[in-house]
Amino acid sequence: MKKILKITGITLLTVIILLLIAPFIFQNQIKNMVRNFINNNVNANVEFADVSLSFLSSFPQANVTIDALKITNFTPFKDETLASVKTMSFNMSIKELFKKADEGPIVINSIYINEALVNLKINSFGDANYNITKAQNKTPSTTNEGEGFTLNIKDYSITKSAFTYLDEASNTKFHITELDHSGNGTFSESISELKTKSEANVTFSIDSTEYLSNNKIKLDALIDLDLEHSKYTFKENKGFINELPIEFTGFVQLIENGQDIDITFENPDSDFKYFLAVIPKTYSKNISDVETSGNFKVNGKIKGQVTDETIPTLDINITSNNASFKYPELPKRVENISINAAIINTTGNVDDTYIDLKTFNFKIDQDEFKSSALIKNLTKNMLVNANVDGVLNLENITKAYPVTLENELQGIIKAKLNTSFDMNAIETNAYERIKNTGNVSVTNFVFSSVDIVNPLNISQANITFKPGLVTLENFKAKTGNTDLDATGTINNLLGFLLSDKKLKGNFNVASNTFLVSDFMVEGGSDRPVNQSTEPNDALKIPAFLDCTITANAKTVVYDNLTLTNVKGKLVINDKKANLQNVTSDLFGGTLNMSGLVDTKSKTPTFNMDLGMTNFDISQSFTDLDMLQNLAPIAKALQGKLNSAISIKGTLGDDFTPIMNSISGGALAELLTTKVEPKNAALFDALSSKINFIDFDKLDLKDLKTALKFENGRVNIAPFDLKYKDIGITVAGAHGFDKSMDYNVVFNVPAKYLGGDVNRLIGKINDNDVNKISIPVTANLTGSFTSPSVKTDLTSGVKKLTAQLIEIEKQKLLNTGKDKIKDLLGINSSNQTANDSTTTQTNTPVKDVINGIISGGNSQNPNTPTDSTKQQGNIVKDVLGIFGKKKKK
Repeated sequence: MKKILKITGITLLTVIILLLIAPFIFQNQIKNMVRNFINNNVNANVEFADVSLSFLSSFPQANVTIDALKITNFTPFKDETLASVKTMSFNMSIKELFKKADEGPIVINSIYINEALVNLKINSFGDANYNITKAQNKTPSTTNEGEGFTLNIKDYSITKSAFTYLDEASNTKFHITELDHSGNGTFSESISELKTKSEANVTFSIDSTEYLSNNKIKLDALIDLDLEHSKYTFKENKGFINELPIEFTGFVQLIENGQDIDITFENPDSDFKYFLAVIPKTYSKNISDVETSGNFKVNGKIKGQVTDETIPTLDINITSNNASFKYPELPKRVENISINAAIINTTGNVDDTYIDLKTFNFKIDQDEFKSSALIKNLTKNMLVNANVDGVLNLENITKAYPVTLENELQGIIKAKLNTSFDMNAIETNAYERIKNTGNVSVTNFVFSSVDIVNPLNISQANITFKPGLVTLENFKAKTGNTDLDATGTINNLLGFLLSDKKLKGNFNVASNTFLVSDFMVEGGSDRPVNQSTEPNDALKIPAFLDCTITANAKTVVYDNLTLTNVKGKLVINDKKANLQNVTSDLFGGTLNMSGLVDTKSKTPTFNMDLGMTNFDISQSFTDLDMLQNLAPIAKALQGKLNSAISIKGTLGDDFTPIMNSISGGALAELLTTKVEPKNAALFDALSSKINFIDFDKLDLKDLKTALKFENGRVNIAPFDLKYKDIGITVAGAHGFDKSMDYNVVFNVPAKYLGGDVNRLIGKINDNDVNKISIPVTANLTGSFTSPSVKTDLTSGVKKLTAQLIEIEKQKLLNTGKDKIKDLLGINSSNQTANDSTTTQTNTPVKDVINGIISGGNSQNPNTPTDSTKQQGNIVKDVLGIFGKKKKK
């Protein structure tokens, strides 16, 4: 405080000295001189927008105003704001500007500070940001005259201001907001008197414990100022903490190493109503008409030095005996109130400060609640030993005290518990140093919140505490149409409740009926189930959970799906859920799931392996959107399915897959399957183009296929199936948007290709010809709801007809050859051994065949002339074999 007063004195004296020596008309010079003088004496950067001198605003007095004053620190608090003041004004008689020190005190009629913000800070190295006064070179004084100035301030005020103090080493925080302070008195080098009025909101905490929480403080005080010895003594005063009156006696004195404090205080009245007055008015409401009985006393003594190593000794006591209160508008009374608490420090060592809550008891209706606690080592590794024994009906809280709860509470809590631990044990999970014994039970607990769809009704819950272990003996609850029955163990309940540790445990959860909709906020998403875009705010697995859940549910309902006999293990940690061997009965078969759901990143992801055994194809591909996208045509199938699917992707805000993000692969096997063409437009389109297959009789039994999907496309590996003796090969791809591009190749025997083809086959009359087939390709495009089918059936039939004609022709040629040989009498006995004879003998046969092929118009010049007639008859006979008529 001494340093703060010195800074304030330097600033005031700077302004006053410059006003004494400078002509009033040179305001710019005054401004520059004030800035330079402050910067030369203060080890910080001082800025202000303007310094003005006015005789009119406060006539007949002079007014000096500094606007937008700002002080910022140098290293190690570089660019941090130490103080800022919107306006600082001084009113004084004009003649006071020309006074010398020996002419008596300079009378400043008023000092007015508006909207000041002061931030005092001591960092972890012990550096203070308010140590900004520059060291001055001292020279011997040669005269006693004018050695100093004395001030006689008539009044001053500080309005709409705030003060913050932070000691990083001890984690001590002191906040004063909405500060309004005024005073008047006489300041001199000897004894002065200051009369003040103060009002502010105060928050004070050490480490993470708040001792004052935005409490309203008022103080009217008459203080003796011994400036020579820097001693400030309370004479007459009356203060208020919220509405609790407090009187102070004693003093505060600045010493070389800190402050010397000797203060006692107490509340002058003992009415229990003043206990309610300590509670902020926001919670206690109007206590003027509250009916009370019993007493309430606060008294204390703070004595000792505040230095870097010590604090004053403390002996602060709060007591109340057999008290009660009742608000007139509420039906319940709180009675049998006993409080005996103390804050003690006998050594001056801050580590030896402790809180001893010997008794805190009360009764509402027939429910009694008793507790005690001892808390030591407040500033380091806090040690806690607490006892709770009692019954608390939560519904009676709002019936006895005017507190407004955000969420409705009902139920009865019974507790008999002792706990002993140190905070370091909780933070490091040193369970051997956490001693909990006792039990807590909850019955008929009802909790409602906007964050949950239905109220949570806990009919019964029992928790047993043993050293290092908390056991959930039973937990029976219901929300909406969902019932829960759980048991388990919790390893670090206190770590979760008192620090930022995760909730660790193992739980067994059973349910007869589990509706997922009972846990999803209604109206939480307007997106369709089959989402295509990532959500802005996705659901997250709570970060505080680190547990294993073994589940057994008879029925689970999710959207339009009903799963039965759901069993498996769920491991939750780091915002991730690992599903291990989760099984369920679904669609007449069995579903097996294993994989990971990860909500740690902004957009949740999943990576799952699904096993489907004996699934009903039609039902599963109708009710599951993901399966519909993988194989839209499957909803037209009837029968059973085995499948293994590996899939990964991102999740939407309702935890359903974003279809365009998924990728993976699948293997499928169809069992006892038949086709219902009426259920799919694609079969209608195929039937209009393909008339040799009756899709009603298509047998897909034992069909196996594989597919891969990514980027919204599903690629089907080629697979084969048969319809009677028609082989079919299918390959291609489709999109999640139902678009498709498939090729279906039918290996069609010739007999299925119409009457003309069959007549040709009949003429050929050859078993090998009956085995001839042609590939007919059907190209399927468009979409599954509006398909386009193109085939090469017509061109295939034409090619087959040409092929059959060629076969028939070749067969007839071969037959003609044999006839010619017979007619010519060509046999092995007529052949000679030399090549020339053979050549001569065969040449007429070739010519005849050429003549058959060319229509009898080709002649060989080497053929003898007398053989022409014979050859012509042979040609006629051969043509007759082809079924050609003779020309008339």
